Amino acid sequence: MKAGKIWGDTVNIFSNHNFEFHRIQVKKGGYCSKHRHLHKFNGFYIESGELVISVWKEYNLVDKTILSTGEFTIVSPGEYHKFEATKDTIAFELYWAKFDADDIVRETQGGTVKVEEVK
Repeated sequence: MKAGKIWGDTVNIFSNHNFEFHRIQVKKGGYCSKHRHLHKFNGFYIESGELVISVWKEYNLVDKTILSTGEFTIVSPGEYHKFEATKDTIAFELYWAKFDADDIVRETQGGTVKVEEVK
């Protein structure tokens, strides 16, 4: 689905319960709001043009990453960020959920069995 934005437009190419893939067109000088995602990573891949990705770190420091054609960056969950186009830009924006590596609860433990014991 295509949606107009003040800075350009976005097309949701694919989404499910833990992943989204969007194609965005950003007009030169266009920028999004300063925002954060509580549980989602936000990735940016540039097809053409240039985006400046600003990320607010501790102590109000702002990291700025300039992305050009073929470049990619990731903003972690909880970080305030925004993008701004210095040229007319086409990019892909990806979102995915933060997975918890400790989300497994084991009831038994794995092991090995000698081939003779299987017979």
